Amino acid sequence: MGSSAAEPQLAPAAELTSRLAAELARLWPDFAQQQETRLGLAVSGGPDSVALLLLAAAAFPGRVEAATVDHGLRAESATEAADVARLCARLAVPHATLPVALAAGNLQAEARRARYDALAGWIAARGLGALATAHHADDQAETLLLRLNRASGVAGLAGTRARSVVPGTAMPLLRPLLGWRRGELAAVVAAAGIAPAQDPSNLDDRFDRARLRRALAQADWLDIAAVAESAAHLADADAALEWAARREWRECVSRNGPGLTYRPQAPRAIALRVLARIVAELDGEAPRGGAIARLFDALVERRPASIGNLVARPTPEGWSFTAAPRRRDS
Repeated sequence: MGSSAAEPQLAPAAELTSRLAAELARLWPDFAQQQETRLGLAVSGGPDSVALLLLAAAAFPGRVEAATVDHGLRAESATEAADVARLCARLAVPHATLPVALAAGNLQAEARRARYDALAGWIAARGLGALATAHHADDQAETLLLRLNRASGVAGLAGTRARSVVPGTAMPLLRPLLGWRRGELAAVVAAAGIAPAQDPSNLDDRFDRARLRRALAQADWLDIAAVAESAAHLADADAALEWAARREWRECVSRNGPGLTYRPQAPRAIALRVLARIVAELDGEAPRGGAIARLFDALVERRPASIGNLVARPTPEGWSFTAAPRRRDS
């Protein structure tokens, strides 16, 4: 990440900083009302997060801090973190680099877990009020289209919510750029004369998202903002289904010795969520959606079925779920 010799103005245009400020005020009213509260920014060094840094530093001088998580997956990552630190120094924004070590397993899932664990620790240590990330409308649209292509259900299609919590904590997690396009954010960075870091995976056609992004760039008929808004509507639908599933659980699931009995009353979409929770609670693992759907179909047809280490049976009282008998060693 560098800057031109002319040293352009780092602060974005006033209308852009006002736009960010208005969105943050909507998502997190406490920030506008409590001047001592500070906001943490996750800044990787890529164009989106650098734009967030520039906008927030200009909108809230002295009230933001930034952190860069170094996963150590690429040789350039340490240099990129150092570049972010130098930019933060120019902006008078405190910065921390958070190195993490990844365990074996699903690399993307492990990187996400480690990233949020590190950011949560940093937020607590610095006494910050919330964390903001740079997810934007193009991210929303790409994720929705990728999951549609994989036949995901409502939970999978639900877009990222503008406000949630940092995983494993009660700390607000804010995404104030969900109404912004990738091009708008790139323009903010370019106007400041900054060359942001570029993740080579974004151009690697081995990755589904990279291929989709290339295709979308040529699909001028597609309204990305509208697709992203649909993802937000699906997030609302997902929240409604989850609320109904919690109510179904309270009213229709009962303890039966070491197992559980479920007398379903709700439509299929809600019953599937209740079944998934039953399996997770009794077996300790969250099952895949396809397995839950097959379990549901078997029970509706009054057939016993197994899933994981559980046996499910239709009974006069409802559907019973118990641990499968242990096999005897021969």
